[in-house]
Amino acid sequence: MDNLTNFMVTSLIFTPVVGAIVLLFFPSENKSLLRWFTLLVTVLVLLPTLWIALPWSEALSFEINEAGVQNVVQTSWIPSFDIQFFLGIDGISFPLLMLTALISFLAMGASWTIDKYVKSYCVLYLLLLAGMMGVFLSLDFFLFYIFWEVMLLPMYFLIGVWGGPRKEYAAIKFFLYTLFGSVLMLIALLMLYFNSDLRQLSADQLATAHIAAWDEAGQLLSAEDYKTKIDASEYPVHTFNILALQQLGQHTDVFDQVLMFGKSIQWWAFVLLFIGFIIKVPSVPLHTWLPDAHVEAPTPISMILAGVLLKMGGYGIVRICYPICPDAGYDLVWVVCSIGVISMVYGAFAALAQSDFKRMVAYSSVSHMGYVVLGLGVWSATAGAVFDPVSWSMGVKGALFQMIGHGISSAGMFFMVGVIYDRVHHRDLNQFGGLYGKMPVYTAMAMLLFFAGLGLPGLCGFIGEVFVVLSVWKLSATLAAISAAVVILTAAYILWAIQRVYLGPEYRGPHQEELSEINLREMAIALPLCVLAVVLGIFPATMFRYMDATVDQQVSDLVEWTEDVKLPKLRAEREEADKDVAANAP
Repeated sequence: MDNLTNFMVTSLIFTPVVGAIVLLFFPSENKSLLRWFTLLVTVLVLLPTLWIALPWSEALSFEINEAGVQNVVQTSWIPSFDIQFFLGIDGISFPLLMLTALISFLAMGASWTIDKYVKSYCVLYLLLLAGMMGVFLSLDFFLFYIFWEVMLLPMYFLIGVWGGPRKEYAAIKFFLYTLFGSVLMLIALLMLYFNSDLRQLSADQLATAHIAAWDEAGQLLSAEDYKTKIDASEYPVHTFNILALQQLGQHTDVFDQVLMFGKSIQWWAFVLLFIGFIIKVPSVPLHTWLPDAHVEAPTPISMILAGVLLKMGGYGIVRICYPICPDAGYDLVWVVCSIGVISMVYGAFAALAQSDFKRMVAYSSVSHMGYVVLGLGVWSATAGAVFDPVSWSMGVKGALFQMIGHGISSAGMFFMVGVIYDRVHHRDLNQFGGLYGKMPVYTAMAMLLFFAGLGLPGLCGFIGEVFVVLSVWKLSATLAAISAAVVILTAAYILWAIQRVYLGPEYRGPHQEELSEINLREMAIALPLCVLAVVLGIFPATMFRYMDATVDQQVSDLVEWTEDVKLPKLRAEREEADKDVAANAP
């Protein structure tokens, strides 16, 4: 770790925090200054992520062939419980970091219409940005949980103060749902922490997990020296290190003790974590907070919600659930995949039934994020499939790509709905029509983003959905067929909305005189999203190149665990059951 890496990585979190503090000293009445300064801070977060993405710096640029964590920042925070300020990026987190920085920058540009309590809005916005970056950077479970909670309060106020007529109801519902998921995550965190024991890992495994410890002189201990030190300990050495918990979950039996109903600690931890994360995704039946939050939230916050916050659920599943608790991931493959498929189907039918433009887009998010859950849950590398990892790897990469593609298209769709709402102050689909004749440039850009959400070939929504559908085939042809059929439902509600809003005979709602063409500021926000929707659709390798090494390594590790640990365990349980049957036979 050099000083440049340390500074650049930590700046992704602390630049927004410092910016929020500086904003407190700005005059409240100078709204323009507040907005421009906040936009500048988001630029200062975006630039380092671009620097890391481009191959310019030998010390800082993302190494696409490196499967493990890179650009690591690690220092002791609460030594008594070995809680560390442990940050790093890999092929799973880095694409989402880029997405977060970009959407936050564009959403701040969309915040120019916010005219009430601008100073408070900007402060909360920057704190939200710090929390989001912290979630994707944290590799200490306790730190991850802190940042997860940090996001909650700014988002609650951003909906509850600057939202629509039912903003208080939507904000409380969002807060309670997310808090419920956080409590489940906290219980799982405690279960894993108090059953972890670093003494069970070898020196090589400790090094792989980036376990760091310092001697009394402040010098970093080598993995061998630290192993010698903890082996002499009389008591278990607990850890919050996510990478170490992954090693313990896959290579030791510390989480395999039976906890309840014959199921192990890691099995129940997976269940608690999975419920907590699918609330954020959100998946059916824990999705009901999302339509209300989207409808009541101001446009830029809807962009953040759809573009970034929903992705944190998927990120938690692939970062924490499967690598740390693979036992339940294997056992519950049908449950996870079914939740994904049900969300896809239900979200699409619900979108078809909406007359509120924004609520329709919100339900489309439920449907599209169902692909993410399905892709992550496709544990197809079983004994029956000769432990072939290709389909599973395709599913995980498809899910990650879907998160990026949906982050771009959904943020764009919500922005386009906001553009027209700012002019006519309603979202009733039945009163729109004929906008193409009045706003041709806006209509063209909106159609492109909606078609990207539809999954049209050549646009960003296509690649992720197709990869997920293909990956499911080996696990279940029925689920693959249903997943493919959802595309028809998606096309139905997207095309119907386009027909009613843009191609209809004439506009029948109020404020017709306000229907003016998209302005330069709005175009500056929509254009990057349109360009990215096309670029990622035509050149998906520009994003896959960041994911490939890390995802392949994670899938390979879990396939090895399936073959070496799970399969012998299942055989032993089957033999035991056969013996019981034979012993009880008449």
